[in-house]
Amino acid sequence: MLEIQITATNIRYTDGGVSAVHVQFQGNDPEQTINLNGYVPLTAEEYQGNEALSVLTEVVRTKLVNRLQPQAE
Repeated sequence: MLEIQITATNIRYTDGGVSAVHVQFQGNDPEQTINLNGYVPLTAEEYQGNEALSVLTEVVRTKLVNRLQPQAE
């Protein structure tokens, strides 16, 4: 399984509220042959505020899988 580590969250505010969140991550597989890093953009609705790292990790994992295996349109 891919090991994902959250490295930062960047929150953008507009008019006193959250407008966007970028969750930065890095990851690799157990054999260290695959390395990933980047960020996942979240909307204000997706990010409720002060989520636990385990919650953010699952959000990143889900969005990565969806990006790698998009649903048939």
